[in-house]
Amino acid sequence: MSTDLAIARAATLQPIADIAARAGIPAEAVEPYGRFKAKLDPARIPDTGRRGALVLVTGINPTAAGEGKTTTTVGLGDALNSLGTRTMICLREPSLGPCFGVKGGATGGGRAQVAPMEEINLHFTGDFHAITSANNLLSAMLDNHLHWGNELGLDPRRITWRRAMDMNDRTLRDVVAGLGGTGNGIPREDGFDITVASEVMAILCLARDLADLQARLGRIIVGHRRDGSAVTAADLKADGAMAALLRDAMSPNLVQTLEGSPALVHGGPFANIAHGCNSVAATTLGLRLADVVVTEAGFGADLGAEKFCDIKCRVAGLSPAACVVVATVRALKLNGGVGRKDLDREDVAALRRGIPNVVRHVENMRRFGLPVVVALNHFTSDTEAEVAAVREALAPLGVETVLCTHWADGAAGAADLARAVSALIEGGTARFAPIYGDELSLEDKIRTVAREIYRASAVSFPPSVSARLRRFEEAGFGRVPVCIAKTQYSFSADPALLGAPTGHVLPVREVRLSAGAGFVVAICGDVMTMPGLPRSPAAERIHLDAEGNIEGLF
Repeated sequence: MSTDLAIARAATLQPIADIAARAGIPAEAVEPYGRFKAKLDPARIPDTGRRGALVLVTGINPTAAGEGKTTTTVGLGDALNSLGTRTMICLREPSLGPCFGVKGGATGGGRAQVAPMEEINLHFTGDFHAITSANNLLSAMLDNHLHWGNELGLDPRRITWRRAMDMNDRTLRDVVAGLGGTGNGIPREDGFDITVASEVMAILCLARDLADLQARLGRIIVGHRRDGSAVTAADLKADGAMAALLRDAMSPNLVQTLEGSPALVHGGPFANIAHGCNSVAATTLGLRLADVVVTEAGFGADLGAEKFCDIKCRVAGLSPAACVVVATVRALKLNGGVGRKDLDREDVAALRRGIPNVVRHVENMRRFGLPVVVALNHFTSDTEAEVAAVREALAPLGVETVLCTHWADGAAGAADLARAVSALIEGGTARFAPIYGDELSLEDKIRTVAREIYRASAVSFPPSVSARLRRFEEAGFGRVPVCIAKTQYSFSADPALLGAPTGHVLPVREVRLSAGAGFVVAICGDVMTMPGLPRSPAAERIHLDAEGNIEGLF
């Protein structure tokens, strides 16, 4: 069987200028980065008044069995284009952390990939490097301010800003900076987050344009004085230089699928510890260019899709027309208690035990007022009885289950899914609304998500966390949305609690204010904002062959 890498290398890509022209993008708006990728200047793209329909692709809780959410997003976009619907695909950029950690590449798979795969998965157009540099420039200017007298009166014990790097490195979670004598600055506790969890990444993905970008950067709170008053990036006069570093990164990236569909790949916040959606700039540009935009949100619908609805759509004024929930028979069997080595064997009983996971996600998406179709990503080991069991379980909800073979067959394998999505769009039944209002307290917003989406019975707020949330509200941030950081593997904060658990308690360990991004992060359970590498990281298998080709990325 062909591998993802072999299929990608066998494909004949088209010059990116041709992809742009067919998407209605004028040549003066295209800045090529090599032959097959480019940055776009939205200001140079005429607004024709077109406003496409927005389709969200999400999935069940991820498992070691694999679900194929990105692959399905690409396959659906290709299928819609093949059926004559002008479609744009909007994806996030892959992080180097997962590429060298557990996951490997993140550009789809089989015949449903975006390309050039190796370049997208590694340095791409340099956006993540720019975000990392902007984040750490602010750190450098903060420590430099302390060194030269601390005119702003920052309390070194109350600094909240952290450094960032786009790599999994657990030893950098908590560090002490400034050791080695007075010439090396003021000693203080510090730490690193992975770049995709940084506030700068969130700001780039939520900013409308360059002016909004710089304004949001200026609102970043880096710490507090002894009297509790906030010190911002604008106070440190760092916002202008940060915006300068991010100027080119703010421009969406254009690439193509193996079948020649245009794809905007831009921004990459994690969905377990950040808001998990591609940039507002890319999505809104896609909606101007296409009749349908297919985008994905990271991890399961309890994380990426909830944040897509409650954060991104709220901030950008977006209203999705339909939702696709991706599932696999194998992943549902794993949720039902089957070991990974036994997933190829038919086990309808275990599958039925795991099916409540996909049912829960479907119910949740419908709570946002979205019509839903389930894409059952096909594996060769799936049996007719197993596929039938999934369809039977979802039929009482009035939800169609579509078997998809886009990994093997490309657009043709997602044609039925494309027709089902088109029918949902044309049906016009979407009545989208976020699940909570701005007026709720921050604690009640967290409780609402925990109750309505996770089916938790309660939320545990330590006194220090409750007090911190009250201080955020007193400072004028009570109306912002919440971004809950928790494990992606379960509806609960316990990664071992699979299926569709109820009655659990959501433990909020820490809360952080992202004033520039415009939300409050609630960190729950044991989730870390700087992941670690596994015992056998993917990096061990990545190398160059004798011709200089990259091997092992997939």
